[in-house]
Amino acid sequence: MIYKKLPITVLLLFILFNGNAQKKEFTYMDLFDLQYASDPQISPNGEWVVYRRMRMDVMKDKSVGDLWIIKTDGSEHQKLTSKDNSELSPRWSPKGDRIAYVSSTDEGSEIFIYWFNTGKSAKISQLPFSPGSLTWSPNGDQLAFTMKLEEKTPVVAKMPKKPKGAKWAEAPRITDRLYHEADGRGYIKPGFSHIFTIPANGGAPRQLTSGDFHHRGKLSWSPKGDKIYFSANRTADWEYEFRNSEIYSIGVENGTISTLTNRKGPDSYPIASPNGKFIAYIGYDDQVQTYQVRRLYLMNVDGSNQRVVSQELDRSVSDIVWDSKSEGLYFSFDDKGNSKIGYITAQGKVKKLADDMGGTTIGRPYASGSFSVSKNGKIVFTKTRPEYPSDLAILNAKAKSPVKITDLNQGLLSYRNLGKVEEVWYKSSVDQRDIQGWVVYPPDYDASKKYPFMVENHGGPILNYGDRFSVEMQLYAAAGYIVFYPNARGSTSYGEEFGNLLYNNYPGDDYQDVMDGVDFCIAKGIAHEDQLFVTGGSAGGIMTAWIIGKNNRFEAAVVAKPVMNWISKTLVADNYFGYANSRYPGQPWENFEGYWKFSPLSLVGNIETPTMVMVGMNDLRTPPSEAKQLYHALKLRKKETVFVEIPSASHGIANRPSNLITKIAHTLAWFDKYKSADKN
Repeated sequence: MIYKKLPITVLLLFILFNGNAQKKEFTYMDLFDLQYASDPQISPNGEWVVYRRMRMDVMKDKSVGDLWIIKTDGSEHQKLTSKDNSELSPRWSPKGDRIAYVSSTDEGSEIFIYWFNTGKSAKISQLPFSPGSLTWSPNGDQLAFTMKLEEKTPVVAKMPKKPKGAKWAEAPRITDRLYHEADGRGYIKPGFSHIFTIPANGGAPRQLTSGDFHHRGKLSWSPKGDKIYFSANRTADWEYEFRNSEIYSIGVENGTISTLTNRKGPDSYPIASPNGKFIAYIGYDDQVQTYQVRRLYLMNVDGSNQRVVSQELDRSVSDIVWDSKSEGLYFSFDDKGNSKIGYITAQGKVKKLADDMGGTTIGRPYASGSFSVSKNGKIVFTKTRPEYPSDLAILNAKAKSPVKITDLNQGLLSYRNLGKVEEVWYKSSVDQRDIQGWVVYPPDYDASKKYPFMVENHGGPILNYGDRFSVEMQLYAAAGYIVFYPNARGSTSYGEEFGNLLYNNYPGDDYQDVMDGVDFCIAKGIAHEDQLFVTGGSAGGIMTAWIIGKNNRFEAAVVAKPVMNWISKTLVADNYFGYANSRYPGQPWENFEGYWKFSPLSLVGNIETPTMVMVGMNDLRTPPSEAKQLYHALKLRKKETVFVEIPSASHGIANRPSNLITKIAHTLAWFDKYKSADKN
């Protein structure tokens, strides 16, 4: 062995710095060393991939990303440009000789072009606002994009001129719009998004659409380059028909708009077939219910012969891409907590191509990720497993399994002892449905020892957890907790009927699904009745508050960013207009008893569990007033409670790494307080 020939001091240093000698557990600061791949785009010839490489900036306390390029065999991995500014939305030109992308500048976000043969990059735009939805024209001479144009706020009263030097209060903020604020963005300045084109070599942008309507989302050029297909709602009552949208075409030269679909429901993501005969799009007939599966549709380019293609697939279709022969489409879908890539023929025959897409939501194991396809059918996608966030994987045409071509966290995760993630299935006591969940064990788990058991409920509730990497779950496990996260009824990826079980019954039988999972884990011997803890955020916070209002089995709870009172929440949240009839019948003033029946505040008189209440102070989705109702009620009842308000945090607390750490650290500190030493 070569080690025998090394001096003892050198050998000790080798052992000290060799992570294989002794792996460490995942820590808070490891979050800032994690990197992950996002928005991969494969070149038309299938030889190169450009993607956004994301990391957490410890000094700026936010995620940042720049563009990298790599061959599909994993070689020649390098940064695309020398720019240090944020770069995003890379898009290959039709011939693969250029890459368009968006980058931040001192003046704002602009469109740049990277010339593949020379490696040079240049700004081609000078825009007043940030561009989105970059799309090349078929011959590569133009780019289409969307951009919001701001408008003046309404004026109600004319104020007198203030005296010179006077320090008056700021002018009032005035709005007359239905949708005027958004969580994470705050107040939305008035204006409308429109479609523009710009020469690929630079020049003046040209506005195609007009009117007081929003035009945004996927843009698709016709193969001849004379039309652009898009989704919008251009009806007079568009504000109140917020779930409705149609597919339109617009003439690139004459600006003529044609309406191609016309039904109640969202029609979106249009994409023209390469042969110019068809348009594929995603949508559904709106039944005004809690959850509806998004299906794939086809129609002729003139809007005739509209038909559903994915009728036999009881899963929502996303991210559709035509194959080069116009015979079918690639797409993504979630199935049983795992994001997949599939292929569907124009006749509706479905084939699964790849599993494990995702890994771009670092905090919790939600569905995420993306893919792209070359002309010869080679696929690149973001691949994740519980052991790592998204890396790039290549699936060659007709290959049975993908090949991972990056290992962005090899220098970190190879030297960390992560908690093992195990999939579990159990029966619901309500109706014997199969319910799926996952258990995360502490590193170096010893089955002969007794561990505290934490239930972590997901948000949404129309979302899904899965077998994906999660900083939160790993940090809880590293702290010595067994973590259980279930997909109770209402979760996506199990079909429309399963997801829609919460209609006018939320919280409802999903509560029993969670508790059945706890009892299942107790029966397995991995959970113990005297060491149960429960937490969750958003819909998970609702479920946590509901659980402790229904039983006193848990030692402690952390209720994060909950809804406590549906009557008050519904009319103050940023999405206040979207609840009536899709979740509960009628508006709150029309169905007061129904809204109150499902409000966790109605059970607050039963709560005995020591409870931490947590919320972001800038949360517009589940406003702080909701969390305060729980905290104030518990204080008035003299129950053990504490209120954690996170400054400057929106509903997405995890958007800033330090806030994610704050959330996890306070959750663990609260639980540790009630984790008796004699119970371990």
